[in-house]
Amino acid sequence: MEFSYSPKVEALRQKVRDFMDQHIVPRIGQWHQEVAAGTYPVSFMDDLKALAKSEGLWNLFLPSLHADEPGMGLSNLEYAPLAEIMGRVHWASEVFNCNAPDTGNMELLHMFATPEQRERWLLPLLHGEIRSAFAMTEPDVPSSDAANIQTLIRRDGDDYVINGRKWFITNASHPNCKLLIVMGKTDPDGEAHRQQSMILVPFDTPGVELLRNIPVLNHIAPEGHSELLLKNVRVPASNLLGGEGDGFMMAQARLGPGRIHHCMRSIGMAELALELMVERAQERKTFGRYLHQYANVGDWIAQSRIEIEQARLLVLKTAWLIDEVGAKGARKEISMIKAIVPRMHAQVVDRAIQVFGAMGLTPDTPLADLYTSGRALRFADGPDEVHLKTIAKLELAASQERRGATAAYLTPPH
Repeated sequence: MEFSYSPKVEALRQKVRDFMDQHIVPRIGQWHQEVAAGTYPVSFMDDLKALAKSEGLWNLFLPSLHADEPGMGLSNLEYAPLAEIMGRVHWASEVFNCNAPDTGNMELLHMFATPEQRERWLLPLLHGEIRSAFAMTEPDVPSSDAANIQTLIRRDGDDYVINGRKWFITNASHPNCKLLIVMGKTDPDGEAHRQQSMILVPFDTPGVELLRNIPVLNHIAPEGHSELLLKNVRVPASNLLGGEGDGFMMAQARLGPGRIHHCMRSIGMAELALELMVERAQERKTFGRYLHQYANVGDWIAQSRIEIEQARLLVLKTAWLIDEVGAKGARKEISMIKAIVPRMHAQVVDRAIQVFGAMGLTPDTPLADLYTSGRALRFADGPDEVHLKTIAKLELAASQERRGATAAYLTPPH
């Protein structure tokens, strides 16, 4: 395993950093002002997207591309450090057409769409002309296990009819969201992981109702983490993505690379929080001493650096494994990074808030938003507990080949 960045990746990192510094960071204030005034999408987003596309910084997340699909075809390992840089500003990924959940939806369509579905939905997404949402989680069941979802997708002649309620559906409040990829059950009585299917639902289909944009820790994201009601939503049978019963399999294929993206963006946020903490600790004095001169603050800085480096190395290893053996072969590592990175993220930001004092709780710094993102990520793409259970299960299974071997290390009583 070699995790040093290649010359190609180093050049891209510099290019993304320069773009961020020159075109995105100077507009952070304007972004907040426009969103607060009800202007969304913000006025400058299309211009920034056109500029990023002209500089070749577009669709960096997609490893393989067809001839008519714009992008660079980077591997997961090559893309990971670029996602980290984008993660420093929560809306920056959209500028490069690398924002969730569109990235995962594009991967799904890239892998499983029919030629007609590809033409209607994938190409506009790849060109950044529309946005999309992935509708899986539901309010009435623990939908971290897709086997529990209750939304029904019922065949009716040449159509499917969909009924259900979804929530925390990212992007669903975005004005440009034109497509829902809905996960529901086509065979409620079938084998547990063959009950689910995915279907493409144009957002303007009759029966699709946007109920609310749910605040997350009292923060409202303008693109939405929304609640949807699907009531007798009728779409053509040709809108089925993949085959009936393929939903669970496709969801797993979608989530592997997506968790890499989430985790690297999360590391970028933690890096920003540490930089802010270090700056503040060198500028602020209390009782005649700079904050960094207090042992506990110095320890927080050191611990944060150690934890970020550990997390980054594990994520890079996981990205490399996905490239080498696929998401299924990297299942344990994917769960490991998903369990450890958001915790690290929230802990580092929490320390930074403490160093800033009350100012860290205000909109004068990005720390409150960074903390909200880190805490929310402990649920996104599966809660910590599910991933810890997966890791333990895989460890126990792997131990069977050598079960009892540790007996030689035990000292018998005399």
